Amino acid sequence: MAGKQQQNSEATATRLDKWLWAARFYKTRAIAKQMIDGGKVFYNGQRTKSGKAVSLGDTIRVRQGFDEKEVIVIALADKRRDATFAQTLYRETEASVETRERNTIARKQGAFFSPATETKPDKKQRRQIRQFKERI
Repeated sequence: MAGKQQQNSEATATRLDKWLWAARFYKTRAIAKQMIDGGKVFYNGQRTKSGKAVSLGDTIRVRQGFDEKEVIVIALADKRRDATFAQTLYRETEASVETRERNTIARKQGAFFSPATETKPDKKQRRQIRQFKERI
């Protein structure tokens, strides 16, 4: 009897760290827990704990590197499966997609217009930089 009750409760709610792991946002549950505790994951607009029960229709904002995704939970899972299954667990909001695309373009343009220098300035270049700064 207890097993049936547990299965029914899993159908309506799953732990946040398990869901993020099953949806393949993070490689391990430990990393998912660290991200939640570190404030990189927002559940319905608020910071939360890793044991929070995720329900259908909830909004989760996840930061991964430079990107930030806002997704709506459309299915629950507590087991990790292939990537095509993981994509069926959530739907990314239109605003999130647009924002990520704009940020990607801005990062690419920023790298294009200000390429990183490969070497340090030598003595003559440092002297010129210092003179230029002192004139202003």
